[in-house]
Amino acid sequence: MKNTIAERIQDFLKQFPPFSMLGKEELLMISGQIRVLYLEKGEYVFKQDEKCHDEFYIVREGAIGLYRNIGNEKDLVDICDTGDLFGLRIMIIKKNYRMASLANEESIVYAIPSSVFKPFIDENKDVNSFLLETFATHARNYYTETEKGKRIDNTISIDTANDLSTLRTISYRKKPLICTSSTIVKDIALEMNNRKVDAVVVTDENRYPIGIITDSDLRAKVATGLFPATAMVPEIMNTPVKTYGKKLTIAEAQIALIKNNISHLCITKDGTRSSKLVGVFSDHDLLVSFGNNPSVLIKGIKRAKKIQRLRYIRKQLERLLKTYLEQDIPTLHILNLISEVNDALVVKTIELSLKEMSEPPHVKFSFLVLGSQGRREQLLLTDQDNAIVFEDVSKEAYESTQSYFLELARAITKNLHTIGFEYCPAEMMASNPRWCMSVTEWETQFRTWMTTPTEESTLLSSIFFDFQLVYGDSGMVNQLSDVVFDGVNKSKRFLGLLGVSALQKPSPLGFFKQFLVEQNGEHKDTFDIKTRAMMVLIDGARILSLYHNLKGVNNTLLRYEKLAELESNNKELFESCAKAFRVLLKFRTRQGLMHKDSGRFIKLNTLSKSDKLKLKRCFKPIRDIQEVLRVRFQLKTLM
Repeated sequence: MKNTIAERIQDFLKQFPPFSMLGKEELLMISGQIRVLYLEKGEYVFKQDEKCHDEFYIVREGAIGLYRNIGNEKDLVDICDTGDLFGLRIMIIKKNYRMASLANEESIVYAIPSSVFKPFIDENKDVNSFLLETFATHARNYYTETEKGKRIDNTISIDTANDLSTLRTISYRKKPLICTSSTIVKDIALEMNNRKVDAVVVTDENRYPIGIITDSDLRAKVATGLFPATAMVPEIMNTPVKTYGKKLTIAEAQIALIKNNISHLCITKDGTRSSKLVGVFSDHDLLVSFGNNPSVLIKGIKRAKKIQRLRYIRKQLERLLKTYLEQDIPTLHILNLISEVNDALVVKTIELSLKEMSEPPHVKFSFLVLGSQGRREQLLLTDQDNAIVFEDVSKEAYESTQSYFLELARAITKNLHTIGFEYCPAEMMASNPRWCMSVTEWETQFRTWMTTPTEESTLLSSIFFDFQLVYGDSGMVNQLSDVVFDGVNKSKRFLGLLGVSALQKPSPLGFFKQFLVEQNGEHKDTFDIKTRAMMVLIDGARILSLYHNLKGVNNTLLRYEKLAELESNNKELFESCAKAFRVLLKFRTRQGLMHKDSGRFIKLNTLSKSDKLKLKRCFKPIRDIQEVLRVRFQLKTLM
């Protein structure tokens, strides 16, 4: 007689690895021994520090959150959706759970007995590798929602995010607790408790590591009575220790911990046991490393119910940014990943703000981000630049329609401010009636800026023409883009006027090659890296991209990349402009993280000689791109 329940489970499992790697009969045998768990929201599958179950789990329906308990607070590490595995410790190291798992919503989970599945791990290398990788990274199985080459929900590639995470070098504890072999166990237990650490490294007189004692050793060997508290450290320590160098990657650390069935690695000066101890890396540190990656943050954003949760995630993103900079991950990768998370934050903010409204919108609308965020170059939390475009309505309905979207915009900008995006001092935000209009009004505005330019309209064009849709209808945004390129094609004079603005930016260096600083005001005696250096490169890329009708390319680095392809005679110049912009962007970001501000105004006396030279090398491409604009648009005749 057929077991229809087992067949249904089989049909589900065969969609996902590692089960898709098994034969039909093998899968049916496993399915027949699976328990089905029905979980109410808030119900635990297992709790932190609980003894490992004899099963691991896969989500059938719903969502299971994985949490670390920190005091009385639960810190979300990951969320498992349909097809995701969790609770794999029983298959790998059989230690107590380091995280809790509970249902974030009503869920169905399949519990798979470890004894039933273990033979397939032993016999199938692909299954073995998949489970090891899933356990080590605590990453979701990307086959759940994607096919090869596709991106998840138009946000971020899980492959890319996980690859970047695992290729980073580890962040280890640089001041580990140490003791000598003449220490009594009771003393080190008290010190571990006082320092709130889970391990002590035993070193010799040269500070070379010779052994390690963890909290689990104290429980297993002392608390059980096998050894007295007065025993000497060498009696219970684990030796020899596993040592690695400071450049150990997260991926390598995962493998080392799992392969050796240990919870701690000793980091030494040259990676050997015959060298000084410089730190300790634990399985907890590994969890922290994976808990703070873009894919996890985006999943957290999508499930957030309150703005305050988004603020917490944005702070995590700042820490991730700092790590990326320290690891010298390519700038374009950093921009893409941080921008995806920022966009997800804005989208979720809009969704939560719409729920605050008394009624849904009656017409289509688009929410645009402008300036640095529109160019996908906003690494630090600078001020907001955004706008709303709504569908055309009758004259009679215009005022009430605009009033609705202004109210929505006020809610959005207020919530973005709560997250950490400052209000724009010039009020270039959707909550300003000037920047919340129908598509026809926006088209008229854009045409006016291009046909009868003024100093203000030239400035506004440089901000608003770097727009990007983050929420809503794309059709209206495409209409606005067509208006811009149509106006440019009809008259190159407008590009010339934009070029004049680029040439009028204040110079970074004086006649004697000294940095030119602000002469008065709040930022007196500081160097304005944005206005004096970065903006000329941004303006040059924008103007030449408009000249070549490069639609859909807003990012400055990508614009120079495309320009190098289109103008082979200027390829070297455009590549040097891109290199200079990368250096300036990273420099400003590091300054901002260091001083907890926008990084725009730099105190030169805080820079080293090498940093000043690095900055000065970026200034030649600035002069060169200005010369290209001057010659191409005959700007001497326009000024």
